[in-house]
Amino acid sequence: MNYWWVNQNQTYRYEVPGGYMWSPKRNVKGGTNRAYDLMRTVVPGDIIFSFADTKIKAIGIATSHCYEYPKPSEFGEAGKYWELVGWRVDVDYRVIPDPLRPKDHIASLNKLLPSKYSPLQNNGNGNQVFYLYDISYELASHLALLMDRFVLDLVKGDVVLDLLESQNTSKNLLAWEDIVQDDLELDPLIPETTKEALVQSRRGQGKFRSELLKIENHCRVTKVDKREHLVASHTKPWRDSTNEERLDPENGFMLTPTIDHLFDRGFISFEASGALVVSSVAHTQSMERMGIFNHKEINVGTFSSGQRQYLDWHREFILLGRVD
Repeated sequence: MNYWWVNQNQTYRYEVPGGYMWSPKRNVKGGTNRAYDLMRTVVPGDIIFSFADTKIKAIGIATSHCYEYPKPSEFGEAGKYWELVGWRVDVDYRVIPDPLRPKDHIASLNKLLPSKYSPLQNNGNGNQVFYLYDISYELASHLALLMDRFVLDLVKGDVVLDLLESQNTSKNLLAWEDIVQDDLELDPLIPETTKEALVQSRRGQGKFRSELLKIENHCRVTKVDKREHLVASHTKPWRDSTNEERLDPENGFMLTPTIDHLFDRGFISFEASGALVVSSVAHTQSMERMGIFNHKEINVGTFSSGQRQYLDWHREFILLGRVD
């Protein structure tokens, strides 16, 4: 279990009732941002302290891994310079009846604050430099002690909520792709035959699948080569791709359904060298049950230059876990 502090001054009224955290993937200059990268390391069951208006106003439990998702329309002018597609984590929040103002307890909190990347300044004011901070168990448990017994039991693991991992991930991604497809089908500049091929490629069918099979005739990980057991999977997801990229066979692999799921959700990827990469947030036992053992010893072979470019994108924007 990990512990997080999220600054929601601009977005508390949307994120807490809506049950999520959302951040851009990059800063306004297109560079990396530590807090945004941390979103990729959140796992279901993690505890989240929601800070807004100088107070911890809600406690949350992550119910999903991170996944890419468009900026919520309800944000409006909030974060108007943010990217249109960012990271989302689904969260089950409990609003705190008597919110905690950390500044009132800064004397006892100061000794628990990290010297670097602290969510609080030494004077007790919130540190708004970043959206998300990882905090220690010691700090989390002391904050909980100052709040109420339920939060303390939650942080200590003495109470286990009957929470199923959110089903919103697949539902939200499908809804997003439906919108993209609707826009595509209404575009008068795209010929009808091309529209049909593009829609089929979303399902891994049609021209995209037939062209992909000419260069990828087996699953790179499991080596299965029976076509009826293989899924035509986009490396740069269909929803993110241009129309040309959606039909480009170098933007894909033939994978078994289980491997397709892991690849599409960012639990695995491939290095340019062919080395299999397993996300740091992937569940080890589940990976083994899916047939992935000693992944550091697995090499899936060579790639074309086009495939390597798409894999660069996949590792940067889809692969979950801590990014060095």
